[in-house]
Amino acid sequence: MTDPAPSHWTGPVAASSPRTVTIGDMARVPLHRLRLVAAVALGGLLAAGGYLLLAPATVTANAVVAVRPVVTDAFTPSGAAADRAVNMNVESGIATGTEVVAKLAERFDSDHRTVRDALEVEVPAGGQILRFTYQAPDAEQAVTGANLAAQSYLDVRRAMYEKQREEMLRSYDESIEKVVAQRNAVQRRINNARDTSAANAAVAELGGINNQLTQLSSARTEIAAVDVNPGWVTRSAERALATTAGNAPLLLAGGLLGGTVIGLVLAFLWESVDRRIRSAADARDSTGLPLLGTVRRVGLRGRAVDADVRYVAMAVAERVRQPARVAVLTAREDATEITAGLAVALAVVGREVFVADDGGRVDRLRAAVLADRDRLPPSLDPTKPAVPKPRTAPTDIDDGPTEVVTRRPSPHPVGARPSTDPEATLTLPRVAKTVGRTDNGRPTGDAQVVVGAGSVRFGTWRQGADQSLVLYNAPPAETDERGVAIARQGTAVVVVERDRTRQADLRRLAERLRAAGVNPLGFVLCRSGRS
Repeated sequence: MTDPAPSHWTGPVAASSPRTVTIGDMARVPLHRLRLVAAVALGGLLAAGGYLLLAPATVTANAVVAVRPVVTDAFTPSGAAADRAVNMNVESGIATGTEVVAKLAERFDSDHRTVRDALEVEVPAGGQILRFTYQAPDAEQAVTGANLAAQSYLDVRRAMYEKQREEMLRSYDESIEKVVAQRNAVQRRINNARDTSAANAAVAELGGINNQLTQLSSARTEIAAVDVNPGWVTRSAERALATTAGNAPLLLAGGLLGGTVIGLVLAFLWESVDRRIRSAADARDSTGLPLLGTVRRVGLRGRAVDADVRYVAMAVAERVRQPARVAVLTAREDATEITAGLAVALAVVGREVFVADDGGRVDRLRAAVLADRDRLPPSLDPTKPAVPKPRTAPTDIDDGPTEVVTRRPSPHPVGARPSTDPEATLTLPRVAKTVGRTDNGRPTGDAQVVVGAGSVRFGTWRQGADQSLVLYNAPPAETDERGVAIARQGTAVVVVERDRTRQADLRRLAERLRAAGVNPLGFVLCRSGRS
């Protein structure tokens, strides 16, 4: 389907109209940048795999210690706020203190910094529990570290309580010794008293001293009976309960997912700075030209679909009248395949087409024309022989008369069937091959290829000056201005490669054509892949 030709070309600015960006347009961006997204996703996966290989796997073990307050009566309830009986922040500091770390470092023959990084103590809110977590390269070391840290904390805390109890007992012992000394002194006074009143006073003082000694002895007994056990281990670390830090499959999935997300972000960033033509609407907005047709490409080498090229040729033939000069222009791409396809499609309907190329691509043009002609069905090219004849590769060397295989129109009347006699022969006329010469006398490879009712010839732009229909296979306009200059002598067809042509390049080409006073016929959108 083609767009109707406008009466005048107003340029891309006047022809463009605001277009709604759909979810499909957004989804096509990462699809067009699929290689980038896949590469970054693979990089994230490799990074996660490298981390698993290089970073040592750590095993975590846990041990739980219940902390109890040291009280004189172990059966006295601590009340509703049990955590206030013991300052758990202080206990946590003791659990990660120097003495506990020193024992672990001595046990594993390691430095204190490594042990501090591996040991972690958690204090649940509102409770009297310390959870010791120790990380190590293997499960045995992790279990040993967690249990040793818990037991070391209890030993350190018990030693502190025992030292405090010993200091209190020593203080009571000193007080009792002083009171006993006072009692002995009063007892001697009673024994040596001669006055009854003095003796009675000494006896009363002795009673007070005995009461004081009794109280001190009772208090000392209570202090000596205090249980200084700071707590107990409620759950020891075991190998069966040890867990491996990090999940390898989960880490790999995270690396792949993270790489994919980064790849998508990079794809959108790249698309924002390097916009390509994705659809006919993008090309129409960039050029302001009508669409002559869409040409699909199939196969590994990107061969154009013949039917699509013939539809484009119909649109071109509708818009040009002989003599005509049509330059096939691109921004940065090569339009040789499209030029050859247009030449064959125009020759099929009886046009005498001259394909001009000043860039040394005549051999490629001729090969493409021959390939397109060979693919024509007999209904479009009745001159094709029934049995394919072997053909040698064309050459630019003038080797004398060359036989061009053509078939005369059938001598049988319309509706009559050809003879099936195996002895019947087909007369083939000899057509001379003409070889053009450049100004230096070198052959240009100008040869005639008969296609259907017309023919295709090749040469330079100067040699095609006296031809009725000339297709100029222009070089990329970004590197060579000859295409735009020749388009000023006739008209132009702009070839746009979807997903390859940059919008900025295509818009710049349209502005150059407009500034040069060229009124192009329209643009042809070439699509890759089957559709």
